[in-house]
Amino acid sequence: MDFQHRAGGKTGSGGVASASESNRDRRERLRQLALETIDLNKDPYFMKNHLGSYECKLCLTLHNNEGSYLAHTQGKKHQANLGRRAAKEAKETPAQPALEKARVEIKKFVKIGRPGYKVTKQKDPENGQQSLLFQVDYPEIAEGINPRHRFMSAYEQRVEPPDKRWQYLLFAAEPYETISFKIPSREVDKSENKFWTAWNKETKQFFLQFHFKMEVKPPGPPAPPVISKTGPPPPPQASMPKLPPPPLPGMPRFPPFPGGPPPFPPSMGPPAPPMPPRMAPSNLPLPPSLPMPPPPPPSLGVPSMGGGPPPPPLRPFPPPGGPPPPVSSSGLIPPPPIPPPPPPPSLSTSVSGPPSFPLGAPPPPPPPPGPVPPPEGDSESTPSSQPS
Repeated sequence: MDFQHRAGGKTGSGGVASASESNRDRRERLRQLALETIDLNKDPYFMKNHLGSYECKLCLTLHNNEGSYLAHTQGKKHQANLGRRAAKEAKETPAQPALEKARVEIKKFVKIGRPGYKVTKQKDPENGQQSLLFQVDYPEIAEGINPRHRFMSAYEQRVEPPDKRWQYLLFAAEPYETISFKIPSREVDKSENKFWTAWNKETKQFFLQFHFKMEVKPPGPPAPPVISKTGPPPPPQASMPKLPPPPLPGMPRFPPFPGGPPPFPPSMGPPAPPMPPRMAPSNLPLPPSLPMPPPPPPSLGVPSMGGGPPPPPLRPFPPPGGPPPPVSSSGLIPPPPIPPPPPPPSLSTSVSGPPSFPLGAPPPPPPPPGPVPPPEGDSESTPSSQPS
């Protein structure tokens, strides 16, 4: 079979398209082109029925697909029906006149100059609210004309460079020129009794007063804590019981407070405060070989609250009838005299002194405590406890 010399044939290709296939392809191509320019969803006469076919409500025709309906819309019958429908609607609908634009009559006056004015700055004494009072004189104002005012932004005018810190207040009345005042760009309080205008027809004066709104200042940052350069405060000390003042001479003595220190003897005053640690209690330095003096008895000493050295020891009370101990000008009893140092062990002592012991021998035990010696005026005597 000869496949090379057939008209319209080629090895591996389909057969020659028939006339019906060519028409179907042409209609599909036209439908795609029509859909690009015509939107069926916006066509008021296009309708799809319950059978799946399409209808033209204007011409009452039935179409199997969208391409058939699009071809119908381009036909003579559909176009004639569109013209007939438009003529019918135009006949039934009355003609509506076009709306005329509102025209503003331009007033023609010969300007005679600027009016006189007076500006007064005011401040409320109660809350400090600021206000401005304007007085504008229009002695030759036209008949039936009332003065007008307007607030203008800095970006509306063309006289000065715009500045957002300022705004303008305009006054106008024919035949005078329009004047403006440059005021701070703050919000105006237009509440009752804060903004008012008045026009006096007899004196031909126009008054306007307005108040600026109060500016609420934002709270500032909290103040930093004050740091003391001297260091932290000392810790609270325990409350010490206060000593009662000494009674006046001739006044009876009151009993001591419970829990307080014992009362001082009549001849003694309160102990002096402890001396500094670097100062010696007396002017005479103690020799390095001598032992420290014994501490005072617990019944006579008063413990000091500070950390200083203990006060100097007090002498025992003299027996009754003897001479009183000397008292210094500061009210303290001087310390007892320092005893002489003991002789060396190799040297012999006097007959009246205690016997010497050989070097290296243990010292004898201390003598037993004896009774308190009687006063000097007593005639009785007791045997001495010292060895003979």
